[in-house]
Amino acid sequence: MAENKGGSRVNAHYIIPDDPENSTYRFIIVSAKRARQIQGGQRSFLPTMSRKPTVVAMEETRRGLVQYHIPGIPEAGAEDAL
Repeated sequence: MAENKGGSRVNAHYIIPDDPENSTYRFIIVSAKRARQIQGGQRSFLPTMSRKPTVVAMEETRRGLVQYHIPGIPEAGAEDAL
């Protein structure tokens, strides 16, 4: 394991992406909802050896495999019918 300047360990499975377009809060909420789905019986999008739904959900979200919608923002492909 690698160590950063503060002396704490860095684990690749638990790194939250620092994307200026997407907030960390959004990443956590989407990952948590996906983890609940996996716990409820839905299959993972990725083949994995991990048995922890939170780790699997975070990896799926990090790779962009989880679809989500932000209320109040129109969909990218939606066109207004006038």
